[in-house]
Amino acid sequence: MSEKKKGGGALLGAAFLMATSAIGPGFLTQTAKFTGDYQASFGFVILFSIILSAIAQMNIWRVLCTSGLRGQDVANKVLPGLGYVVAFMIVVGGLVFNIGNVGGGALGFNTLLGIPEKVGYILAGAVAIAVFLIKNAKAAMDTVTKVLGAIMIVVIFVVIVVVKPPVGDAIKNTFVPSAGVTNLFPAIITLLGGTVGGYITFSGAHRLIDAGITGEKNLKEINKSSVMGIVIAAIVRVFLFLAVLGVVVHMASGETLDSGNPAADAFLRGAGQIGYRFSGLVLLCAAITSIIGAAYTSVSFLKTFHKSIEKNENGVIIGFIIVSTLIMFFLGNPATLLVVAGALNGLILPITLAICLIASQKKSIMGNSYHHPVWLLVLGVIVVILSAYLGITTFVSNMGSLLA
Repeated sequence: MSEKKKGGGALLGAAFLMATSAIGPGFLTQTAKFTGDYQASFGFVILFSIILSAIAQMNIWRVLCTSGLRGQDVANKVLPGLGYVVAFMIVVGGLVFNIGNVGGGALGFNTLLGIPEKVGYILAGAVAIAVFLIKNAKAAMDTVTKVLGAIMIVVIFVVIVVVKPPVGDAIKNTFVPSAGVTNLFPAIITLLGGTVGGYITFSGAHRLIDAGITGEKNLKEINKSSVMGIVIAAIVRVFLFLAVLGVVVHMASGETLDSGNPAADAFLRGAGQIGYRFSGLVLLCAAITSIIGAAYTSVSFLKTFHKSIEKNENGVIIGFIIVSTLIMFFLGNPATLLVVAGALNGLILPITLAICLIASQKKSIMGNSYHHPVWLLVLGVIVVILSAYLGITTFVSNMGSLLA
């Protein structure tokens, strides 16, 4: 295989890794719930969050991949010791969310095939582990995320065809939302954190660094891959939005989707038992790819701290997945841990994006010839301010509810 083809495979693999890391069980629930709440106006939320996500992602990927340094190494160069703090936040958040991903995988197995949840936990973890047992694990990871990502897109599109959503109304409200822009702001920031928050935005960038696609000479490819990741995640969110919208617009006044699993409820109402099984397949694909993405990225934040971690990377990743699976198997849904991780996740994006923006102006990190686009820097600062405001508000609110 030529180097060009290998590089192209890694570019698409990195895009799908980032996108499918974002498209986890929480992503599906979030999208379905907000569609039920805001109906066609949710299209505006999706559009605005895509723009903000693209700004965050392009800034972070440019800095990391141009410098050839992973997130924790960039942070340590900005301020010695800061990389350890960032790595701790990423790994703790990644571990706890991975516990939730394992639970989502079990729910997917149960919905699709009727497999008991306890068995589903083990199966979900085992499928993800199998990827890292393969000799060329990173290539296998690229392939699995591409295939499962494509399956999600096709399956949700089939449901769209069945439910026939009001596309014209959705397009109109995407640009002029009837719900009012100010009422949609909290949902916009929530989607931003769910699409590029925590470990998610680093997954693809670290994959490109592992593939050796770094430096100014590869900026065009780096930008293309980062935008592809956002577009892939956006396609799944838009398709899911339309599929759920086609159901909720026909629901009686005051009737709502099942809060426990709104996406599955929408698919069941819209396409019967086949739709319900389809929702299980989508949930399963989303969970497996998110387990893979969370484990790979979390460990990538550790491996530069000690040579033994880098040398035994696949083994550490497998251990990470095993721990996530066992915690879910024995403790069930660790609600308090998920709340804490959610609060931490809200703080990670503004911190890491701010670090990358500072790094973009340092020649000692980026090199003498690199010039970060001013427009991207300014827009990045705006995203830092917006995400920091919501992140701090969410953290204080969640910690207050836990201590009460």
